[in-house]
Amino acid sequence: MTSTHLVVSPWERLAARIRMPLTAVTVVSLAVDVFLPVPRWWPWIYIATAIPATALYFRLATPHADPVDVTAPVQGRWQAVNSPTSRVPSHYVHAWAQTYAIDLVFDPADGSRPEMSWWPLVRHPTTYPGFGQPIVAPIDGTVVRVRSFMRDHLSRSSPPALLYLLVESVREFFGPIGILGNHIVIRRDDGTHLLLAHLRQGSLLVKRGDRVARGTKIAECGNSGNSSEPHVHIQAMDRASVWIAAGLPIRFDHGEPPANGDLLPTDATL
Repeated sequence: MTSTHLVVSPWERLAARIRMPLTAVTVVSLAVDVFLPVPRWWPWIYIATAIPATALYFRLATPHADPVDVTAPVQGRWQAVNSPTSRVPSHYVHAWAQTYAIDLVFDPADGSRPEMSWWPLVRHPTTYPGFGQPIVAPIDGTVVRVRSFMRDHLSRSSPPALLYLLVESVREFFGPIGILGNHIVIRRDDGTHLLLAHLRQGSLLVKRGDRVARGTKIAECGNSGNSSEPHVHIQAMDRASVWIAAGLPIRFDHGEPPANGDLLPTDATL
């Protein structure tokens, strides 16, 4: 693996540092206006912050840097969803440093992965072959953040359930834990960070301060947080905290991330 030379511009770094705090100020000031008596000038707070916060949240100041080289965190037949190769921001937003994030869904050739259908509305996560699949460290580094208390909820495996998932996005107002679910952040020696999210509750094998090597099992695939079905979410960042981090591009051993619907080559990487 080669080291990463960050080329994120000062403006892109500043935008990343203020993006989510500015969004939080907008939301909180609006909530205060709705639920509490406030001075007449109060609405100008969220009016003044809403426009730049929205622009930064969705489009403005896409960070640019050399890609972070990583090993695939999974083994087997995994399909790319929300890939930065197909679009940037890959998840439609820059929020929580997700600019270049990618989702990987276990999709065995035997067709055992349930398809989207009108019935049942939801499924237990154990009905998906990806649930419980081993997740390994994509880089050598030090574990700097671990969150493991979120439950694995039912899948959103039908159109009505997906609509409900959109409504559930309100959980973002309570911070990134509601979006990421159980997750691990690993810091590489050069200061870049890798985040792995939606991990299975009770499966995390590391704690803060642990040193991990690439290819070492650290958790299992789960369905915690803002997740429609069991999958692993991976993103690179320039800081450990998604509140202020800039998202960075990643590059797997076989090259750039697969496009949406394509398979991630993994057999030769683990």
